[in-house]
Amino acid sequence: MNLKDGFSRFLTAQDDRLHFAAHSHHPWPDVSWEAHNQAWLDAARLADDKWEHVFGTVIPETQNLIAGTLGLADPNTLTFAPNTQDFVARIFSCLDPPVRVLSTDAEFHSFARQSRRWEEAGLAIVDRVPTEPFDTFSERFTREARAGVHDLVYLSQVFFDSGFVVEDIDRIVSSVSEEKAFIVIDGYHAFMALPTNIGAIQDRVFYLAGGYKYAMAGEGACFMHSPRGYGLRPVDTGWYAGFGQLEAGVSELVPYATDGSRFAGATYDPSGVYRMRAVLTWLSAHDVGPAEIHDHVARLQKRFLDSDVSPGDLVPSLPRARGNFLTFRTSRAPELFQALHDRGVITDYRGDRLRVGFGVYHDDQDVDRLIQEFSSFPVDN
Repeated sequence: MNLKDGFSRFLTAQDDRLHFAAHSHHPWPDVSWEAHNQAWLDAARLADDKWEHVFGTVIPETQNLIAGTLGLADPNTLTFAPNTQDFVARIFSCLDPPVRVLSTDAEFHSFARQSRRWEEAGLAIVDRVPTEPFDTFSERFTREARAGVHDLVYLSQVFFDSGFVVEDIDRIVSSVSEEKAFIVIDGYHAFMALPTNIGAIQDRVFYLAGGYKYAMAGEGACFMHSPRGYGLRPVDTGWYAGFGQLEAGVSELVPYATDGSRFAGATYDPSGVYRMRAVLTWLSAHDVGPAEIHDHVARLQKRFLDSDVSPGDLVPSLPRARGNFLTFRTSRAPELFQALHDRGVITDYRGDRLRVGFGVYHDDQDVDRLIQEFSSFPVDN
């Protein structure tokens, strides 16, 4: 795979920069530049009529691309928002407090912060299953899910602070004994990073992801798949959730669409969806999907790990499956991050964990330079 030439604008913006934070702000392919400009041109050409084009062409085409990637039978179960936090708030608004929540101790900051605030306000009771030890996580989480006492089950497919992959999502979903419980899978670190087919569980789970990371489309292009029969009338709502009923006038009850757009919000910048459509179309034209991306990344990760460089303890340790970034536990994570950053090498860290991400725009020479940069200063645990 050689897609590096497709990132010329981003990679030449700072020629001396070595970007290895592909689990965070991914470089954007050149096609996203063209798509972003097209969004502006469409607004200039169509003005208010642009929304007919956005909802009639841009969104359906993007839905089809995402549905094909995830194995969804109906693209209309998907809707868009500027961020996944909007979706979490709308899902929660469907439930009566205090909401009993089952989650983990390693969810991304937005959900971790929000769930703690729900607890402070007396709106939720949250049970958090520790992700470590990783070898027993699925069994421990499944045991809690079988208890049948939760209204909302929320967990990541790939955990942001380790890259640990929950490989038996289907089994965990089937273990939730409370039929009315809402199940939410945060797939942000899996979408376009790992082959993912949720077809077998599409009638049972909400699935969240977006364009900021591995889809390489930038901010403002998050999406959610919603299962039929769950959350028919979110209390936290916006006028897009009843977009199809606007011309029908006021009814006794606030109207909602019956497809995934019942979780839509209000007016947002559609340029992110333009960019996502362009990137997914570009990848498809090169016959590149999540499987090919992950194989490419896994080979580069192995090249790095086979070197003598050891920034810290690998988490999770081999041979556990992991996402498209490597995580090293070290007390010197902030120091290493800053030392690398000062040399134009972009990584990131979370607490005592240094994260190094790999992407389709990397090649062997990039990894060799990364190894050289790590080797140029003492590294210990």
